[in-house]
Amino acid sequence: MDKAYGLIFDVDGVIADTERVNANASIKVFADLFGVRGVIRSDFEAGLGRGAAEYIRSAARVNGVELSDEQVDAATEARQEKFLAILNAEPLPALPGVLELMKSAMAQGDVHVGVATSSTREKSEAVLKSARVPYEPMAYVTGDDVKNKKPDPELFLTAAERLGLDPARCVAIEDAPDGVAAAKAAGCHCIAVTNSASRARLAAADLVVDSLGEVDIQIVKQLIG
Repeated sequence: MDKAYGLIFDVDGVIADTERVNANASIKVFADLFGVRGVIRSDFEAGLGRGAAEYIRSAARVNGVELSDEQVDAATEARQEKFLAILNAEPLPALPGVLELMKSAMAQGDVHVGVATSSTREKSEAVLKSARVPYEPMAYVTGDDVKNKKPDPELFLTAAERLGLDPARCVAIEDAPDGVAAAKAAGCHCIAVTNSASRARLAAADLVVDSLGEVDIQIVKQLIG
C-alpha cells in the first residue's frame, strides 16, 4: 500500500452546492422556533464545516441570541427535516468536475476514494444520492462516527484509517477554512475549492482552485509526491 494514494471529499460545498439549502432551512428554523427574523446566509459563515450545532450557534451569536443546548438540539433536528424536504423537492446536482474526478480516481488501481463530512449520515447520504455519487464502495465517515468535528482532524484521520493509508498519502478536498485546517492537522495534503470561501481564506491549502474541473488525478498524485 506504500504506493497507493487517497482522495477524500468533503460533502457540503464540495460535492454539491448545499450551503444555499442549509442556510435557507436554518433561516426558517430561526423564524419558526425562535421568532428571530432577518437572519441571512452570511450569519452562518463561522459555522461552515463544523457540524449542525455550531452552524446554528454561529448565526445565533451574530444575531445576539442566547440558545440553550436543548434549543440548539431542537433547531438542528428541525433544520435537518427542512433540508431533506427542500432536497426532496429540488434535487441538487454535483458541482462541476466532481463526478469526473471521482470516476477517474476509482478507475485507477492505486487511488482509494473516501468521503469525510461533519454532517450526519442521513443528511449527507441524501446529498450523495441527489448528486448521483457512487459512494457505496468508498470509505465514508460522517459526524455521527466521530467525537470531534472540524477543525479537529479526527474526521480525516478516521477516513485515512478506513482507506488503509497514512494521512500523508491522502489529499482532502475542502471548501471551508476549518476543513482545510482539519485536513492539514491530520497530515493530509489539501485542495481547496472556492465554492464557499475566498481564496484568501483558503490560503492554507496546498492548492486552491475555482472548480474541481481544474483538477485531475495527475495533480493529486503530484501533491502527494
